[in-house]
Amino acid sequence: MLSRLRSSRLLRVLLALVAVGFLGYGLARNRDGTVAAISQLSWWSLAGSYLSVMAGIGLMMLAWRALLAGMGSPLPLGTTARIFFVGQLGKYVPGSVWAYAAMIELGRDHRVPPRRMFGSITLSVLVSLGCALVVAAVTLRETMTQAWYLLALIPVIAVCLHPGVLTFGLNLAMRIARQEPLGQGRLLSGRAVLTAVALTVAGWLTYGPHLLLPIADLGASGDSRYLVATGAYALAWATGILTVVVPAGIGVREGAMVLALAPVLDSPGALVAAVVSRVMFTLADVSWAGIGFLWGRVSGTAGEPGRPAGPEPVATREGTA
Repeated sequence: MLSRLRSSRLLRVLLALVAVGFLGYGLARNRDGTVAAISQLSWWSLAGSYLSVMAGIGLMMLAWRALLAGMGSPLPLGTTARIFFVGQLGKYVPGSVWAYAAMIELGRDHRVPPRRMFGSITLSVLVSLGCALVVAAVTLRETMTQAWYLLALIPVIAVCLHPGVLTFGLNLAMRIARQEPLGQGRLLSGRAVLTAVALTVAGWLTYGPHLLLPIADLGASGDSRYLVATGAYALAWATGILTVVVPAGIGVREGAMVLALAPVLDSPGALVAAVVSRVMFTLADVSWAGIGFLWGRVSGTAGEPGRPAGPEPVATREGTA
């Protein structure tokens, strides 16, 4: 048992170091461009952008917490913050599995079954993608008409979020992965899904000022600046998340953002805003990871490393018992 605990801790430390290393490498590689972009903006614009991102990420964490609770694993806020924010550093490592792996490993400390953690993360990404596309469709009507193939995903995602379809889809994914299914009957209620959707939409709307302030500083004008800024990031994120081979959508996200900002800002200014957006999200991810780690420690919810996950509740027709 002691050897297992030490191995688990070593694995986590190594994963954290690798994630931080890739994160630092990305910043250092683009240091000149980043410094040049930031130097064009006022301090209050940068501060407001950072706070907007921090608030938006916080809402996304609450949305995931609602889904996990709906699937039968309610967690204290401090515990949720620790798992979500520390685990999210894994997205900076090339590949699409490291954030999943980190959150699943952290969830073991609090008796969250790995299968349920996998299901809740997958569902969270699906909800975020659907909401991002809807926000982009509403705020970027002209731009989105050219990306009709993305609009076509909205009704598909809406159908997939129905609790019955969702249960079938997640269980099918588990069988394909040669893992035990999550359970029979509905895995979570429609209320949990709607709560997560509402929080996610609020998160996307909260992200808007993080682009609005920089583009206003760079000369963007017009009453539609907030709508364009909000939709531009939503579209950029959706494009990046669909490009799974790129760590955290690096490069792809910036290109989509420049195109979406074209109605209110020229290409050089839009590129500056895109670079600043990337920096703000990186800083916010690091900040929230530190806060989440300390929050879990201070609130006494850090858990016991290597603690085995408990049995999953029995699913019924009404939900998880």
